Amino acid sequence: MNAAIVVLVLIVVVIGGVWYLAKSRAAARQRALEDAQADARRWVERLGGQVMNLTGTDVASSQALADASERFTAAGSQMEQAKTVEQCKLVTQTAMEGLYYVRAARTAMGIDPGPELPDLTGQSRAGQVSEDRQVSVEGHDYAASPRPGAGTPHYYPGGVVAGRPVPQGWYSEPWWKPALVAGAWGVGSFLLFNAMFSGMAGVAMAGAYSDGYADGAAADGGDGGDGGGGDGGGDVAGGDGGGGDWGGGDFGGGFDF
Repeated sequence: MNAAIVVLVLIVVVIGGVWYLAKSRAAARQRALEDAQADARRWVERLGGQVMNLTGTDVASSQALADASERFTAAGSQMEQAKTVEQCKLVTQTAMEGLYYVRAARTAMGIDPGPELPDLTGQSRAGQVSEDRQVSVEGHDYAASPRPGAGTPHYYPGGVVAGRPVPQGWYSEPWWKPALVAGAWGVGSFLLFNAMFSGMAGVAMAGAYSDGYADGAAADGGDGGDGGGGDGGGDVAGGDGGGGDWGGGDFGGGFDF
């Protein structure tokens, strides 16, 4: 009889411990989610404040603000559906991308761009356009510049797109957008990369372009393989900024101009 009571007590204790552990873990997950939601919402609101209060003064700044507004709309939609910590991080990334475009617009208008932003999608590896360059690829003209201008009104903050680094800079057109949507580059993309960035001092992977292996492995710091055809379907591992956690980082109102 005593043995049965002891067994029963042990069972109750074990069940109680399991229940308490499960409840504690659920509470911790809920707190983490609420913190991530609050952090993401803070970045979205900061982006919204900038988008609502700035008006472009020329083609370049207007285009950059239009891109920022697009990110604000996307981040707001993502925020409504964010039910996990990872989804909240994606909201933060989208809002942060928008703030990159805000910084570009402010720079184009001659306004203090504010504090630096974290590296989201491999900007440091992609480098930045360091000289004016005009090229013609398959009968189409492209231009790149470190500065905004009438001929280069489209800004890109830099990063790895579909396995290839696209340098930060101002361009004649957003030729990287199809790869952002499709997740892969077109057949003629290597010719454009090679012509546009080969030998450019500010582009970290310029040597890779000239050697003919600007694929996913090279973009991720690999040895570039055999330097073959530069397939646009490279692995984007490590290039996605969505996994980064900014841990509620706050620039102390730096964007609340």
